[in-house]
Amino acid sequence: MAKVFFIGAGPGDPELITVKGQRLIKEADVIIYAGSLVPKQVIECHKEGAEIHNSASMNLDEVIEVMVKAIKENKMVARVHTGDPAIYGAHREQMDILASHNIEFEVIPGVSSFLASAAAIKKEFTLPDIAQTVICTRMEGRTPVPE
Repeated sequence: MAKVFFIGAGPGDPELITVKGQRLIKEADVIIYAGSLVPKQVIECHKEGAEIHNSASMNLDEVIEVMVKAIKENKMVARVHTGDPAIYGAHREQMDILASHNIEFEVIPGVSSFLASAAAIKKEFTLPDIAQTVICTRMEGRTPVPE
């Protein structure tokens, strides 16, 4: 199946990836993973002969080039991001470029670290009559934060 799957790898514990995410990594012909954030153990289940790329040493153009080439060769691509791709995942620009190439893609959610942190300290974010809202934010670093 020539398709790109953006897979949330979870908060760092290789056992916290979703069943679907792990299955797709096992089936993928090409795997591009964020090696600076995603533990290598997350992708160790890959099939024999899978092409592995660590995006930590790649720029956006290089990542897209690998994806486009794989799709042209009718290969399945697993693009593995840390946590959940929808929260600070920086996958929108990749999806926009793939769409401009008419390349089909799907996003597989993952366990975000903000959820894993609550589990680690045995707390919940929402309690009746106390809090029913969760706000996610982060400090400015390499990525600027809007005013």
